[in-house]
Amino acid sequence: MDYPTARQFLIDQGTALLSQRNPDAFLMLLKRQQQPIPGQMTSILLALKVVFEELQKQEYPDYIDRHLTYAIYLLAIESQQLFARGQQVGVQWPPLLKEDIHRIDLAARSIFAGIWQEEA
Repeated sequence: MDYPTARQFLIDQGTALLSQRNPDAFLMLLKRQQQPIPGQMTSILLALKVVFEELQKQEYPDYIDRHLTYAIYLLAIESQQLFARGQQVGVQWPPLLKEDIHRIDLAARSIFAGIWQEEA
């Protein structure tokens, strides 16, 4: 996955709740209390890693465009909130979804910090 593809993919996945254009976007599925599409989490995590690595190569690595920043923020925060809401009403999420959402959070923190965060 190259940077332009990763950037657009994260924007599409992260801002779907606002645009309502992509009913199969990750956050839209969580909002409907449905599990992610197979491979969707892997693609999100890969895209986050690609963005992190690209930013490390840039002359000004502290610059992240507003649309991408907002999408990453929403993926990190909204996924946790939607997951918790689903748990509260008894949704049986896939066993690894909680850990994958934690990995999204770590990747987002890594991008914003400029240092890759490892799981503790």
